[in-house]
Formats: sequence, structure tokens, C-alpha cells
Amino acid sequence: MPASHETAGSRSVSVSRSAFRRVLAGSTAGAVLEWYDFALYGILAATVLGPLFFPGGDGFAQLLLALATQGLGFVARPIGGIVFGHLGDRLGRKPMLVTTFLLLGLSTSAIGLLPTYSQVGIGATISLVVLRLIQGFALGGEFGAAVLMVSEYGSPKRRGFWSAWPQAGAPLGTVLATAVVGGIALVLPENAFDQWGWRVGFLFAIPLLVIGFWIRRRIDESPVFQEARARATASADAVRERSSILETLAHPGPVLRGLGVRLGENVAFYVYTVFVVAYATKTFGYDKSDVLLAVAVGSLLQFAGMLAGGYWSDLVGRRIAMLVPAAGLAVWAPVFFAVVQADDLPLLYLGIGVGAALHGLLAGPEAAWIAELFPTRRRFAGASLVFQGSSIIAGAPAPLIAVWLAEKQGPTAVVLYLVGTIAVTLVALLLSAETRGTDLNSGSR
Repeated sequence: MPASHETAGSRSVSVSRSAFRRVLAGSTAGAVLEWYDFALYGILAATVLGPLFFPGGDGFAQLLLALATQGLGFVARPIGGIVFGHLGDRLGRKPMLVTTFLLLGLSTSAIGLLPTYSQVGIGATISLVVLRLIQGFALGGEFGAAVLMVSEYGSPKRRGFWSAWPQAGAPLGTVLATAVVGGIALVLPENAFDQWGWRVGFLFAIPLLVIGFWIRRRIDESPVFQEARARATASADAVRERSSILETLAHPGPVLRGLGVRLGENVAFYVYTVFVVAYATKTFGYDKSDVLLAVAVGSLLQFAGMLAGGYWSDLVGRRIAMLVPAAGLAVWAPVFFAVVQADDLPLLYLGIGVGAALHGLLAGPEAAWIAELFPTRRRFAGASLVFQGSSIIAGAPAPLIAVWLAEKQGPTAVVLYLVGTIAVTLVALLLSAETRGTDLNSGSR
């Protein structure tokens, strides 16, 4: 693992291997916890949380309400992105990395201690909503901090590969959540799992929190940020500098391109990991454990795809490395629904696995690409607006829209929804310039 060298004028930033390993481990650990939480909630929302916290109505209504609560977490993410994006560009990446991680881990584990509606009434529903909002708020700054720390520490020539590791926390978190839920369901009788076994999954966040917090406390501040802050301190204009959020919004081009690329990628992720659980079990009668295992296998392929995509983007450039799998996702969408409807388990594995692998190839180069869109003085703000803005326009409504379309209009409508959002991704990529080789430490950007 080579040390990182970024040149800014006559100055050079060097990073030791041990420092980079800590950054990589700490950032990836946070991303795993982040996506463990969201995958866990998505799995349980599609199975047990609806009746426990949203009584009354039919099963479909309870499922929609449970998934809508998942969406509330997404609503808070842009707010967290704005707050932590501003603070991260002013105070540094490390304080945000530690603070957001603590908030995320504590709120996740607290869900495992909540009483249900049958025990305390509407207070249970309100408490769940509040904790989801806290999770979303913390997550709004956590992922941007994790990605930027690796991007600003890593070797420029291999930035795509190293920055893909925090991205790969998503499938690792999904695999972990699926394994935990599957293991609990395997050990406990179904009635015990529905009554209290689901809590174990949320409480499992506690050891993840302890390990991740210990690693992140030992991380040094980004050397690229330290260089930029030193230049700003020496500048006579430093005291008049606007909020990095406002400055980023005053130059909206990179944010709009980032949101466009993330639109189809986000929708594809939630279709292949969250929606498919409810769709396959409730519409076609697949066994829940079979579907969860298929998602876990798909997530492993997604993980490999992300690292491969990041590595490939260092060789051929970010645009082509994302254009190819995005086009592949559009082609695969109708095939996926056809194989799911075949009511054949090996075909279900194939449908989820190929879709997840293509998504990984698309998402892998994104972290480096988004970091390269913005100058250091507003990189945290810009990256947070892209990552978390896309969560509210794409990630939050995706499972809800897909479930509703499948129930009311049929699978063809979901295919059109998926292909339409991927088309936006393709257009945004075609309108974007290549960013590979960008000097993140340049004061002129």
C-alpha cells in the first residue's frame, strides 16, 4: 500500500502506510454500520416492523407505513449533509467522522430497546420516527466524511480503488444485516423472532460502534484539508469566506451532475436489495430465508463489483467505468423481473446477483468521481449535497414507489421506473467531463 503524494505548487503531502490503513479501516467500518442499519430496517420493515409499530389496516398498508418510516430517515439526511458539510469544511473531516458515527450507532441500538405499539401506544410509533430522523441526520454527514477522508488520503493514481472501499460498506452492511437476521430467525421460533428476536439485530450495532469508534479516534486529520486550511488562514480573504454550502449552491453544475448520476444508481440499489424482499415473498410466495440468502449472495457480488469498478476507473477513467454498467442495468431490468416471476429459486439468485454486480460496478467509481468534482474548501459540502440530496429524491421513495407500482400497475411499471431513472444517470454521465487525475490539493480549483 503506497504512501500518498499530492502536490500543491511547491508543497507535497505525504501519508504513511499506517495512517492510511487507519483511515481506510475507520471509514469502511462506519460505512458498514451505516448500511447495516438501513439494510436491517429494510429487511425488518418488509417482514415484522409493520404490525409491531403500525397496527390497523391490512398487511399492504402496514408494509407501506413501515417503508415510509424508512423514508423519513432519508428526509433527515440532506439536513445532516448541510449541517455536517458546513462544519466539515470549517472544522475538519475527523470531528465529523467521530460525531456522526456516535450518533448513528447509538440511535440504531436504541431502536432495539423500543417498546411496541401494543405496550405503550402511539408513543412507540413516535419514538421509532424520532430515532429514524436522528439516524438520517447523522448519516447525512457520516458517509461524506468517510469517503472524503479516504479520497484525500489515498494515492491519486489509485484513488478510484481506495475510495471504493467506503462505498463497498453498503453491500458489506447488507450481508451482515442479512446474516444476523437469518441467523436469529434460524435459531428462534417464528413467534419468538416476531416478538423480541428482531431486537437483537439492532443491539448488534453496539459492538460495531465500539470497534469503529476506537479506530476513528486514532485517525489524523486529512492532510489535504490541513493544507487548504493553512492557505485560507494565510489569505486576507479568509474571514470573508462564505459558508461552503452557499458557495457550492452558487456553483450548482457539479451538484446537478452528481445528483443525476446518483438517481438511477440509488433506485437500482433499493430495487435489488429492499424491494425484492417484499416483492418475492409477498407476491410470489418465496420463502423469506431463501430471498434473504439470495440478497446476501448478490451483495457479495456487489461488493466485488464496487472494488472492481473503482480499480477499472483508475485505468480507463471514471466516465467510461460508470457508463458501461449503467447501460447494463437498463438492459437487465426487464430480465430481472422475468426471472423473478419464473418462480424458480436458481433464477432468482441469477436475477439478483447480476443486478447487484452491475450496480456495484457503477457505484464503485462514484466516490472518487464525486470528490473530484469539488475544490477542498467546499468538497465536504458538495459531496454531502450529492450523496444525501440523491437519497431524498431517489433512495427514500424508491422502495415505496416500487412496492406501490408492483401492487397497482404490475411489474412492467417498475421496469419502466428503473430504466427511466437509469436513463437520467446515462445523460448526466455523458454531460460530465473526465475527472481522473484531478489534483485534490490544488488551491486553484
